[in-house]
Amino acid sequence: MNILLFDPFNGAAGDMIIGSLLDLGADEGLVRAAMRSVVGEPTIERVDRSGIRAVQVKAHAPVDHRTLAEVLDRVAESDAPASAREMARRVFLRIHRAEESIHGPGAHFHEVGADDAIADVVGACTALHSLGVDGVAVLPVALGRGFAVGAHGTFPIPAPATVAILAASDLRTVPGDEERELCTPTGAALLAEFSTVRPEDLGPRAIRAVGYGAGSRNPAGRPNVLRSMLLSVEGRAGGDRVDILETNVDDVTGEALAYTISRLMEEGARDASAVPAVMKKGRSGHLVRVVSHPDATDRLVGVMARELGTLGIRCIPMVHRSVAERTVEPITVTLRDREWTIDVKCGWSGGKITSFKPEYDQTAACARELGIPLREVAGTVEAAARRLFIERGVLAL
Repeated sequence: MNILLFDPFNGAAGDMIIGSLLDLGADEGLVRAAMRSVVGEPTIERVDRSGIRAVQVKAHAPVDHRTLAEVLDRVAESDAPASAREMARRVFLRIHRAEESIHGPGAHFHEVGADDAIADVVGACTALHSLGVDGVAVLPVALGRGFAVGAHGTFPIPAPATVAILAASDLRTVPGDEERELCTPTGAALLAEFSTVRPEDLGPRAIRAVGYGAGSRNPAGRPNVLRSMLLSVEGRAGGDRVDILETNVDDVTGEALAYTISRLMEEGARDASAVPAVMKKGRSGHLVRVVSHPDATDRLVGVMARELGTLGIRCIPMVHRSVAERTVEPITVTLRDREWTIDVKCGWSGGKITSFKPEYDQTAACARELGIPLREVAGTVEAAARRLFIERGVLAL
């Protein structure tokens, strides 16, 4: 299994995360296009940080403070893959919850709502998407210490928003040795969202590639870089650990169930479903089941309680979830005399593709634009993918 391991021994920021992933082999063209659609062409170059060659990324954006709605609109309009846009949206929801926990409802984003932060988040999520890894682990994050000046005045380091984001995650931290901010709120939110595997759960592993992302400063001494490593891991470590949340309801309408499932997915659930059930006294009801990353469990329990009115939610903690090896293969087809490239998600076992499916959002967008049925687009893409995989000799027949 391919696992991405972040080593934030000197902290993390959005630009450092993008740089490390690009150095690791992320698709620079995709990342440039995604960032360009938000703020314009970024600068991507190799620099030296205390003797280490690293990739530095600059977004060149003005500092504008935006509301959550404005930020999410910019994310939705960005030229990033659908899965990257959805991940970026969840990152900003994390930041927003942290800001509101500190400043109260309706808090503005300030520094993390600036266009360069939006570009960094969209770019980082696009870079991760392009690597197609099976899981992400994060070593302890160095935070720094002292005081700094921001939109709200002087604040302690780590920043209150950074602390709130990390407190809502399962990431580990270390103080760090420097009198400055090492981990930014954007960096903390990205690492928290990316993380799916605990480092201690990784078994024997081989390092396949290493990447370094440069911070903007170049102080003497410790290199101002974020290191990332692509690991080949043996055994079950390619999976992750999740919580299973369950409750039985017998007085909730279908519309309310559908809305609740939608809200749960918006709030970071890995999966959510409602299974028909026969309950006590022969009543018809549903078993609502949610797969949750541990750092989202409390939040999702709150959504279930509010939307369903249930008085009890069972939590089965830290269940190992095996994750099949996955890749994303771009498939180009011709529909109505136009070429379309649509991502196909592939599941692998024993070196063969055992399942594949066109990416829904891209397929739906194509169907809407051409005015043809979704099944026609999906069928054409699946047929093209099947031919390609047979030609390559990788399809399990």
